[in-house]
Amino acid sequence: MFEATIQVLVSDGPHRLTTTRVAERAGVSVGTMYQYFPHKQALFYALNERYLDVLAAKVESACLAQHGATVGQMVAALVTTYWTAKTERPEVTRALYRSVVEIDNEALIAAFASRVDAATAAMLKTASDATFADLPTVNLTLLATVFGTVRNVFERNLPASEERAVQGQLMMMCNAYLEAARLAH
Repeated sequence: MFEATIQVLVSDGPHRLTTTRVAERAGVSVGTMYQYFPHKQALFYALNERYLDVLAAKVESACLAQHGATVGQMVAALVTTYWTAKTERPEVTRALYRSVVEIDNEALIAAFASRVDAATAAMLKTASDATFADLPTVNLTLLATVFGTVRNVFERNLPASEERAVQGQLMMMCNAYLEAARLAH
């Protein structure tokens, strides 16, 4: 049902998506759809929840793998993992960005942020070449920069060559920021 929802969302947009269209695409009865999702907002919520859960798990895994690495290696892993997750199916990412206007996603974003904040802070705390006096603020600033930049790239629908250029600039910016924020050794 999730894949059918994505297909209808991508092809028709959030305003034209109906549970009937999703049920038809999924090959299930509308009654079956309503057992799980009483309305399209419930479907959007579940779809976004699933997407953010997978995204958070990818970031957590990448951060865990970088414990004890240099800040530069950590930034490269974080930016690459987040960017890759968002660009694996860019049409889905764009459709999900458009779908959130239909739901109250505050709790979803809070749960995602909590997981990612914890993973990146734990990673940065183990940096082999840096210590940060105010790690929570440094971490928040880093993540806001990465997440905001990636979202802006999607909203602009940039060509692949410009996306790659921005990704490189984002890594440079994050590294420069962390260099400036680190305590002198």
